[in-house]
Amino acid sequence: MFIIFLKFSENFSNAKNLISAHNEWVTDGVNKGIFQLVGSIVPNQGGAIIASNISREEIDVLIKSDPFVIENVVKPEIIEISPNKASSELQFLLK
Repeated sequence: MFIIFLKFSENFSNAKNLISAHNEWVTDGVNKGIFQLVGSIVPNQGGAIIASNISREEIDVLIKSDPFVIENVVKPEIIEISPNKASSELQFLLK
């Protein structure tokens, strides 16, 4: 499982030109069952993703394919965690 922080970078002003492509990339990750939760870092610092069902090598490639990452709108930080306890609603993440 991974927690990914996508923090705004020096090319932040280009976000408005890439938001549609970025949102399509996010939707694709959700639809594939990889992105379990996606949201904004408050206040206006970028975004965060909880991802599972993917290897470290695959998540590295996937994150590098984000239009925001490609165009240096955000800088990614990927943290791998090995969960061992979860609420009943999140048990599926322990697989």
